Amino acid sequence: MIVLKDVSKIYTMGDTQLRALDHANMHIRQGEFVSIIGPSGSGKSTLMNIVGCLDLADEGEYYLDGIEIRKYSEDRLAEVRSKKIGFIFQNFNLIGRMSAWDNVELPLIYQRVPAQQRKERVEEALRRVQLYERRRHRPNELSGGQQQRVAIARAIAAQPSIFLADEPTGNLDSRTGEEIMGIFHEMHAAGGTIVLITHDSGVAAQAQRQIAIRDGHVQEV
Repeated sequence: MIVLKDVSKIYTMGDTQLRALDHANMHIRQGEFVSIIGPSGSGKSTLMNIVGCLDLADEGEYYLDGIEIRKYSEDRLAEVRSKKIGFIFQNFNLIGRMSAWDNVELPLIYQRVPAQQRKERVEEALRRVQLYERRRHRPNELSGGQQQRVAIARAIAAQPSIFLADEPTGNLDSRTGEEIMGIFHEMHAAGGTIVLITHDSGVAAQAQRQIAIRDGHVQEV
């Protein structure tokens, strides 16, 4: 499903070039649960942005479902981000003035999913993360763990091909983090493809496979 071939991302700062990714090679098959682990500044965020089609590599090739990303138009890339990739962020990225239900439903409105289908998908997603009873609460009325559950439900409702999670337990206490990881295991058991980016070795070890990144270099653990 995901193939990176000799991918590099280079940032220029004055006379200095920084290779945030340096000839990275990686493959992830459909249905796998893969963690990408590395310290701060290792290139994790750059790798996530490229895998998530938020940025393009300067060198190398990235294939998603067998198609080289450079062949996509900007409109097609936006559609890929909207429909193929379910993003789950460390800071939740919820809209504060909207309820949990509305936060989960909003991407489906942008996708022009019919109203009845939206209702069914939002309800199912909130029930899967055990937050249906709090569907009318706004983010400031929810704990950090509950906000992350809303963010996961938002990704689930969109029915993406890949769940791309960036430090999903980073802002949570250890017990809540374990609960969130339990949801990821359930998503994987249901057939989801999960790419989880973390600096936490305990979180990374729960995946089927671990890929380490350091100074822009990627290798299987």
